[in-house]
Amino acid sequence: MWFSGDAAEAPFTMFSLQHGIMIVILFVITAALYAAGRSKLFASYRKTEIALGLSLVLFELGYHGWLISIGNWNVSHALPLELSNISVLLVIVLLLTGNRHLFELVFMAGIGGALQALVTPVLDYGWPHFRFWHFFYTHMMVIWAAFYFLWMKKYSLTFKSVWKSLIFLNVLLPVIYAVNLATGGNYWFIMRKPSGASLLDFLGPHPWYLLGMEAAALIFFTVLWLLFGEKKRIAF
Repeated sequence: MWFSGDAAEAPFTMFSLQHGIMIVILFVITAALYAAGRSKLFASYRKTEIALGLSLVLFELGYHGWLISIGNWNVSHALPLELSNISVLLVIVLLLTGNRHLFELVFMAGIGGALQALVTPVLDYGWPHFRFWHFFYTHMMVIWAAFYFLWMKKYSLTFKSVWKSLIFLNVLLPVIYAVNLATGGNYWFIMRKPSGASLLDFLGPHPWYLLGMEAAALIFFTVLWLLFGEKKRIAF
């Protein structure tokens, strides 16, 4: 059941109890990071940062190994090119290096993509399958890492972070589109919407929802800056 290729053995249902429990865990640990940052009880967790970064590496390797083992690895869907995959890779490097520029990208693009994925998961396998744990651990770690560096490491966000993240996504967009054409894939849902319900359903039909995604990203990044960024001055 843990590594089976048959989702029927451990199916996932959106907004079920198992989904709700993971959302509760997400918010509980996020609140704990906020409380820890305010209490100033923590000085340095460098070894923990490295260990968490390596744990993500192992989860990603395990995921691709599992796909290969069940004969489901294919360039059309298994390349680490989804925004969530890219965010995880950025978080791994962030945890291992502490790079402040990567922090801005993780916070803006990573939180947005991870939250969307966690609220409306495109997921077939439920508890206690490995894919279930891989999906929720990697997505939640993106959010936790972003807030850890904000609240506990005291990294900062400026309005410039909004534009850096938008430029980053738009530079990657034609690359992802080219990969989709070459592989027949649907990375970033550029070619079509996901088959299940998602937040993209509110952004109109293809291809117009792509413009909606751009607008939504700008609004979401701006809201994140307003909530968590430096507002004493707008840095362009």
